[in-house]
Amino acid sequence: MRRSIATVSLSGSLADKLTAIGGAGFDGVEIFENDLLVSGLSPEDVRRRAADLGLAIELYQPFRDFEAVPPDTLADGLRRAEHKFAVMERLGVTRMLVCSSVSRAAIDDDALAAEQLWLLAERAAEHGIRIAYEALAWGRHVSDYFHAWKIVRMADHPNLGVCLDSFHILARDVDPYAIRTIPGEKIFFLQLADAPSLPMDVLYWSRHYRCFPGQGDLDVAGLVAHVLRTGYDGPLSLEVFNDIFRQAASMRTAQDAMRSLIALEEQVGLRMGRTVTSLSSPPPPVVPTGFAFAEVAAPSMGALGTLLDALGFARTGAHSGKPVELWEQGAARVLVNSGSTESPDGPALGAIGLESPDPAASVKRAEALLSPVLPRMRGPHDAPLDAVAAPDGTEVFFCRTARPDHPSWIDDFSEDRRSAGSAGEITHIDHVALTQPWHHFDEASLFYRSVLGLRPHESLELPDPYGLMRSRAVSTEDGAVRVALNVANVSAYDGSHDLAWQHIAFASRDIVATARRFRAAGASMLSIPENYYDDLVARYDLGPERHRLLRELNLLYDRDEQGEFLHFYTGTTGRVFFEIVQRIGGYRGYGAVNAPVRLAAQHVRPRHRSD
Repeated sequence: MRRSIATVSLSGSLADKLTAIGGAGFDGVEIFENDLLVSGLSPEDVRRRAADLGLAIELYQPFRDFEAVPPDTLADGLRRAEHKFAVMERLGVTRMLVCSSVSRAAIDDDALAAEQLWLLAERAAEHGIRIAYEALAWGRHVSDYFHAWKIVRMADHPNLGVCLDSFHILARDVDPYAIRTIPGEKIFFLQLADAPSLPMDVLYWSRHYRCFPGQGDLDVAGLVAHVLRTGYDGPLSLEVFNDIFRQAASMRTAQDAMRSLIALEEQVGLRMGRTVTSLSSPPPPVVPTGFAFAEVAAPSMGALGTLLDALGFARTGAHSGKPVELWEQGAARVLVNSGSTESPDGPALGAIGLESPDPAASVKRAEALLSPVLPRMRGPHDAPLDAVAAPDGTEVFFCRTARPDHPSWIDDFSEDRRSAGSAGEITHIDHVALTQPWHHFDEASLFYRSVLGLRPHESLELPDPYGLMRSRAVSTEDGAVRVALNVANVSAYDGSHDLAWQHIAFASRDIVATARRFRAAGASMLSIPENYYDDLVARYDLGPERHRLLRELNLLYDRDEQGEFLHFYTGTTGRVFFEIVQRIGGYRGYGAVNAPVRLAAQHVRPRHRSD
């Protein structure tokens, strides 16, 4: 399939956008009219530049408010169209997008709309141009694709067809199944966008919150499968209106867009049983089975060592060739790297290791989805350990720990590890929480979903004392790997780097014992306000003894239909803090209801800048 993208999806000048689109490997481009109008490039310049980059100009858009109007308005519309046709001839593009009218002058008369669109198509044919008619979800009289197809069918002109747009169809919860009844040759263009589920006006939702397929909640793959079953053979083209994308680096956004199309084609192929051979088929995802380790960059142990020791971790090894220490308790492992470049705020979570059934296949999958494989300095006896870069720079390693069929990274650590943390209650890493730069949040969601095969959960907005924190978790189906992706949206703040807090959550089989051990060691625990516990008594009848225990140990509580969740937080050192959790029953959440309490407490508690 040919892959295309609309210039409106990227930031920068038209020249910058074309360079980014060509550099990302797209085959074609939609020229958004506003991008051309504000450009110093002539249409001929744009045509030559696109050709030099190997890009076909697939569509010129949009032409608005044309059909089903009074005669004087029609005459003005035809005059406008002739000017646009002349520009299109200079650009060398033969398709024009016509949006269903939102004008108050438009008349609710399908026969009149068909008659006037026939006139437009007839004029377009004289210039070798085809008209793709699209139903806007907020169109005045035509707002769904099948209504648009009805009008196109009535007009019955060879140069008039429909443009299908996944957002306009799926955002209105219109069943896309009837797309199969449209002949493929009458689908002149297909535009694709995803979006998070948000309860808001569809026009505002469209203009600000669209995203690339796989970053939102719409079933874009299902819609594309319906379209391809009609015999449609045009491009898959991304058209995304997004405030963040229009501010982010255009080359990076274009690369992310290409990643989304590769992953989308894979999903469509699976839906269709691989009957469309032109669809991309990257190596299948290798779903991780757990966390091998989390790595913290810190110049020395200091406060970080105090926290780990108080939680019952033991220092069990030092790397044979690098300044890295291994701390363990059960299957929970933390690497402390004193040789890494320290963040401006002190210790930071720099890498995670994921247990992979096939590390080499994990790397191949990542490469196919345009994720950079990181170079690694490796000693002659070091175990092979490949890593890719997540969008926020976190290094993601693919491991097979202590398996006889694969060299284990853990053998690179020299000391005797036979009694590693055997006395503690902590069993493994439950999840990690990574705060994303605001312009990488959607990219990160797609990375963990497409590259690692993790399942996305509902996107949440949580109150912070200085604004809102957006959060979305991704996980394996069984919860063996959980990653919480966060981004804070604030304008005024008391500390410029506090937005980058990260944490590692450890699972405990007995959180009360862990909390008592931690308190007895005199380590820094996040103090929870008394008001929280007063409210907890009102919300849940847990019995006086249990409520007293929660309050005494600064434990937070949540529950759902499947089970209960207990957790507490350590103090923060640099950018990092630890969370201890105990899941009781089938609870699968993250205690999101308690996040505002945690955030407020962290803002008022002094932090250790470094070790």
